[in-house]
Amino acid sequence: MAEPTSRRNEPRLRPAPLLFEPAEAAGDPEHFFDLESIDDPRALLSRATELAQAFRAAADRAVEFQAIAAAQLADPRRFDRLTPADIAERAEWTEDYAKKMVEFGRDLSRGRDVSGPESI
Repeated sequence: MAEPTSRRNEPRLRPAPLLFEPAEAAGDPEHFFDLESIDDPRALLSRATELAQAFRAAADRAVEFQAIAAAQLADPRRFDRLTPADIAERAEWTEDYAKKMVEFGRDLSRGRDVSGPESI
């Protein structure tokens, strides 16, 4: 997993757009966001770096949403709340990680300055 960073007081990065590829291109294992068609190594490095940053930013944001959802599912005020074991099973996590994600999600929901479930 990417290194978590505190982003509450920092503006979100605007990564390169992740364009969806046509089904026939996605089926070709050699095809990846048209990078294979870039001949200039400077342009290839630049575009590949943009994509790597975009994927990292997307992964970090997705983890935040996972944590918020885990916290909501574990909320004791819910009549249908889930245990950390139930959440772990659904998300394919360990129970300990699910507990950390629930706490991380609660911190995010409260607006605390947090750095990710690994630091909890």
